[in-house]
Amino acid sequence: MSQLDKIRQTMRRDRVFDFVAEQRYPFSSQRHTVIPGEIDVSHGTILYIESLNVSFDGFKAINDLTLYLNDGELRCIIGPNGAGKTTMMDVITGKTRPDNGTVYYGQTMDLTHMTEYEIAQAGIGRKFQKPTVFPNHTVFENLELAMHTDKRVWPSLIAQLSGEQKDKIDEVLHTIGLTDIVQSRAALLSHGQTQWLEIGMLLMQNPRLLLVDEPVAGMTHQETERTAELLTGLAGKHTVVVVEHDMDFVRSIASTVTVLHEGSVLAEGNMNEIQNDARVREVYLGE
Repeated sequence: MSQLDKIRQTMRRDRVFDFVAEQRYPFSSQRHTVIPGEIDVSHGTILYIESLNVSFDGFKAINDLTLYLNDGELRCIIGPNGAGKTTMMDVITGKTRPDNGTVYYGQTMDLTHMTEYEIAQAGIGRKFQKPTVFPNHTVFENLELAMHTDKRVWPSLIAQLSGEQKDKIDEVLHTIGLTDIVQSRAALLSHGQTQWLEIGMLLMQNPRLLLVDEPVAGMTHQETERTAELLTGLAGKHTVVVVEHDMDFVRSIASTVTVLHEGSVLAEGNMNEIQNDARVREVYLGE
């Protein structure tokens, strides 16, 4: 039995956590307001993907995928184009519905029965490769707009920032390193600064699980180093999943790397183990 199979046998919810096997999050039958932080990670695992399959017009984008993420870890996901990385994130965030299989967020939240909005409310944030900020607004205003608050029209019109909310913005500004340009319009930021601002906008929503797609594409060397510091600093308080093609960057931040190929996990381990895996060298590293 391979190391990956042993991990699967150990962590399957229905084998290890029998006392919750019959529980189902109420989204499958009725809608409830999700309160961030309610997720059950008492066993140390925040995401359980098991026997997941997704097909598009006969093409199997995800093929019996099983993957587990520990609460607070920073995990890098690599693989060739078409390996299923984007589809996996689409399923986690509710954008794509699987043919079958399960995706549990903690012990009780079945993401396959939740809407995109409910998943975001539950504490899962996603940063796409292309930043989506408000270019004509300042850095501060972008963070304010992204804040986890009541977005209905009237409350938004009369809302004033509380001291706690201002402290939150200051905390995020410090985290993303944009304190000195807080009043600059987003349109004037460098590529790296724009990426950090979008990460900050996600942090304003208090995510527990953060999915980050190719964060250093197009960055300078200095920006790449700063991004590595930012993402490693987020781990622990957040679970961070990074999909990336830059192997030097992956090597600089990852303790565990998962390699996807043809919609399944090909290999998993530390960077040295991945680089020395003959299968990975053949299908991904081009050797």
